[in-house]
Amino acid sequence: MVENPRTAVREIPSGKIKSKYALGFVIINVILFFITTYFINNLVFYLAPVAIAVVLGYSYTKRFTWLCHFILGLGLSLAPVGSYLAVTGEFSLLPVLFSATVLFWTAGFDIIYALQDEEFDKEKNLKSIPRLLGKRRALLLSAVLHILTLAIIIWAGIIGAEFLGVWYWAGALFFGSSLTYQHIIVKPNDLSRVNLAFFTINGIASIVFAGFTVLSLYI
Repeated sequence: MVENPRTAVREIPSGKIKSKYALGFVIINVILFFITTYFINNLVFYLAPVAIAVVLGYSYTKRFTWLCHFILGLGLSLAPVGSYLAVTGEFSLLPVLFSATVLFWTAGFDIIYALQDEEFDKEKNLKSIPRLLGKRRALLLSAVLHILTLAIIIWAGIIGAEFLGVWYWAGALFFGSSLTYQHIIVKPNDLSRVNLAFFTINGIASIVFAGFTVLSLYI
């Protein structure tokens, strides 16, 4: 039975995709993931179980911790540093900074998205920052996390000044403006534009910032 009406139309809850097929798809991809990392280098192979544990374990975290937003961010933040490890086989500060950027950015916008489920989380005893702090203070924490995100982006730009030029800073400016805009349009008493902030603005901001960053590496 689907208890949250907001998510009832999604593919698995609505029955469009059977749970057993989704599980089979996940198992096959986990096996392929381990096989792939084995042929990349030893470090990413040894760290592969950690990545899998974070990504697959996130879905259960709302049952026991309000840090679920940060665990989601951690799962996504594995991409920058993981890519770097796959290519070089060693850690470096710059990709770690980009991973930290993803972590805090994701946690911030996931808090905004979770505002919609504050009452449902209370009813079902699920953990989330909106439930813990209330809408107003949750939005304030989200803003703090996004300020931290921008601070790390600036730090990364300084550390990587040898590789990241003016186009990086142009992308960073656009990204920062996008984060600011989503905090302007989402209010504690008006959640009507949460989806615009969560899906549209973040999607555009990330693509533009990534594009400008890549451009700065070649121009």
